[in-house]
Amino acid sequence: MERPSAVEAVLRRDRAVVLAGLILLAVVCWAYLVHDAWRMYHPEAGVPLCCRMAESLARPGMHAWGAAELLALFVMWVVMMVAMMVPCAAPMVLTYALIHRRRRGQQPFAAAGLFLLGYLLVWIAYSAAATVAQAGLHAATLLSPLMVSTSPVLGGLLLVVTGLSQFSRLKHACLRHCRSPLDFILNDWREGPLGAVRMGVRHGVYCTVCCWLVMGLLFVLGVMNLAWIAALTAFVLAEKVLPRGHAIGKVGGVVFIVWGLALLAGK
Repeated sequence: MERPSAVEAVLRRDRAVVLAGLILLAVVCWAYLVHDAWRMYHPEAGVPLCCRMAESLARPGMHAWGAAELLALFVMWVVMMVAMMVPCAAPMVLTYALIHRRRRGQQPFAAAGLFLLGYLLVWIAYSAAATVAQAGLHAATLLSPLMVSTSPVLGGLLLVVTGLSQFSRLKHACLRHCRSPLDFILNDWREGPLGAVRMGVRHGVYCTVCCWLVMGLLFVLGVMNLAWIAALTAFVLAEKVLPRGHAIGKVGGVVFIVWGLALLAGK
């Protein structure tokens, strides 16, 4: 028998190839965020468009953002959500690739890509909503040019509501789904390319319902604050994959509530 070529040998390691693709996508998006964040604090390199937009609305008499500015802000949110949520989706995508290989006897790369596409479509929709929300907050002068909340009331309420949601039945149900990738794949399997996208969308809905308020804390902590973006990513990932993820989520909920009440008390 002929020995497989180096390329064939690599392609047979399905999950390793899929994982490498997920890592590459996340790294590219994080690199984009790091570059934009660096430009925010180095004006000589050119301030990112999203920051110039925020500064423009902070000046009296400046016009509202147009389509080009909103598109740039939307792209920033999409890249940020992909950077944050692809690591969190990795266990589900890898499980899907494994089951696809076993059921179909085919390389799962295209199917896994379609599953991920469906998942990200939901977060793209979330990014659109976040873009509209950010434009409104800037117009109401509730966000600074550095995209941080200027209102202790807004920040406090967002933190308290997010903290309370960590204890809700809806949060628990969605988190249980995210923590059990094999159960979801086996019970909600759909055949074909469209089925892969539909499964990705379904998983994305669960994930978004589970995490949308936590992602909304970026309006309090700084939309382009890399330290907080990384911290929230680590928090969401810990909730989903660590053995004590539920407990971590509840501890985070207590921290959010106490933090929010402290902001409201000191307003």
